[in-house]
Amino acid sequence: MTTTASTITAPVANARNLALAHYAARGVLENVLARHGATFQQQVALRAASTSDAPQTPDDLLTQVQESLKADPADIRATFDELRAKQLLVADGVHLRPTDAGRELLAAVGAETTPISARIWGGIPAEDLAAAGRVLALVTERANTELAALTA
Repeated sequence: MTTTASTITAPVANARNLALAHYAARGVLENVLARHGATFQQQVALRAASTSDAPQTPDDLLTQVQESLKADPADIRATFDELRAKQLLVADGVHLRPTDAGRELLAAVGAETTPISARIWGGIPAEDLAAAGRVLALVTERANTELAALTA
């Protein structure tokens, strides 16, 4: 039986449900990444370097990854070192850029996760996705404000 949004009794959105959805989806991605010898943090850093409009300095890339993951800067720098050691990211003057192998890794992971994502997200009505998107954007904004106050 295929479960769709219309067959589920809708729980009230809360932090626990958000976390459960996040970790379920992340678990899928981490399973695919593990088959390629990559970690979630490596993928986030490599994607940030690959999708940027302009070349990124290590500090610029660190800021971008830290904003996404809220991870310790030392851990992110270690991730950059891991990516360079794997020849997925390379120093190009003062910038870090993905190598062809890095771009190929992202493409391979994307090719594997696209059909899985289609099964996960498929059949959810557009209005439900829009409402969820608005709620998630607001929760993200508020949580970032609270985190900034805690770390100020």
